Amino acid sequence: MVSAPAVVIAAPASGSGKTTLATGLIGALRRAGHRVAPFKVGPDYIDPGYHGLAAGRPGRNLDPVLVGEDRVVPLYRHGAQGCDIAVVEGVMGLFDGRIDENRGDAIAEGSTAQVAGLLGAPVVLVVDARGHSQSLAALLHGFATYDSSVRLGGVILNRVGSERHEQVLRAACDRVGLPVLGALPRMAELEVPSRHLGLIPAVEHGSAATAAVDAMTELVAAHVDLRAIVALAGGSVLGAAWDPHVELASIAEHDTAGTSSDGDRAHDPRVTDAAMVRPQPTSVDPASESASSAAGPGVVSGRDPLIAMAGGPAFTFGYAEHRELLVAAGARVVVFDPLTDELPVGTAGLVLPGGFPEEHAGQLSANERLRAAVADGASSGLPIHAECAGLLYLTRSLDGHRMAGVIDADAEFGPRLTLGYRDAVALHDSALWRAGSRVRGHEFHRTRLVRTGAENPAWGWRAPGSVAEGAVVRQVHASYLHTHPAGNPDAIARFVTAARRFDH
Repeated sequence: MVSAPAVVIAAPASGSGKTTLATGLIGALRRAGHRVAPFKVGPDYIDPGYHGLAAGRPGRNLDPVLVGEDRVVPLYRHGAQGCDIAVVEGVMGLFDGRIDENRGDAIAEGSTAQVAGLLGAPVVLVVDARGHSQSLAALLHGFATYDSSVRLGGVILNRVGSERHEQVLRAACDRVGLPVLGALPRMAELEVPSRHLGLIPAVEHGSAATAAVDAMTELVAAHVDLRAIVALAGGSVLGAAWDPHVELASIAEHDTAGTSSDGDRAHDPRVTDAAMVRPQPTSVDPASESASSAAGPGVVSGRDPLIAMAGGPAFTFGYAEHRELLVAAGARVVVFDPLTDELPVGTAGLVLPGGFPEEHAGQLSANERLRAAVADGASSGLPIHAECAGLLYLTRSLDGHRMAGVIDADAEFGPRLTLGYRDAVALHDSALWRAGSRVRGHEFHRTRLVRTGAENPAWGWRAPGSVAEGAVVRQVHASYLHTHPAGNPDAIARFVTAARRFDH
């Protein structure tokens, strides 16, 4: 079956207006009667929220670093099912990606250019027109000729100052043979409020986010040639769409054949040596471990366990594929808001994703019944998967506010941003990974842990020095590291198996 054609929205650098343009384009195409599939390159959690508002369907990520280059096209086809066009917003500058001194390719891993090449899709370059005049031609010439595998299909001029300014810029584009597909005037009122990690998530921004998306849609509809965009869209993706059931069945087959999927990962040549500390298994109930081996990942045996997944304003960072994999593995998923809700009755596994708990620490602390239930569950062996915001919630305190107290540490807002991909190795057995499992993850936080105890660290990596991070406590796996479930389906299957054991 032919997949939906795509257009990739890129820019020479961050801050050029990609999100405004991509979100508005998704909304304008939808208003014009198209079924639009929204995507974001890289490990971004915030932009897809605005994309989802504009499209009326979940925004998804395409990240070759976290899921592997071979999964990008299947995930694209999965997310684009039922749509007639896709809009893919890039990350940073067109050719910017993971910085790797050992990689000599012109196109960086995880870059917009890499994803555009994998999809065979044309790129529309959004240029912040402020400060540009005739020299824009030289800039465009460089981007158009830097790598022949990237097809630059046109330009959208953003933040144009006047009619005369637009005329000069259009002439510069003509000089290098690139069509101008739109010209957007400067409109400061479209700026969406931001904080230390970027835009405020759409869930937190509420009705103001919807109003901003509507304004972006109106702006793009009025100033961009939608017909030209639709005519330009293309792609050359072949093969099957990603299917969570197929992923899990493949894992089960490997285990049945006596091959550990975690072991295969450990020898994946894409993953560099990350071990600084010899991985050691933590104390695991032998009966539980044997039950896990007998059932096998992805195999539903007995009652389907209930997985409670934190959502709401404080826990907004997540991937759509996470819930899809949990369900495919046999779980019933219930989303709850830790700001106001209690732990769902019958919870057999708890997922605490990333987000901005530091912005809601007082309200999280005030929900004493939930904090107590999470602490009791953790002490009883409840499987808990906590990433970043989830880690903070499990500490003793966050900026002086009492948290669940599962992790022997306090957390506070820090002086600097920690950001980047990590090649990590699991240092201890947990409800998600066996000791020695290797993953690729991403850090993105301004908080830090202080007054930490001596609990088993979850991960080790080089950065460039030796780093041991996170905590494994009983069936709790907590860490700052964000992972993509589609890149680690074995961990999701293992987690559901642990939840099924707890449910019994």
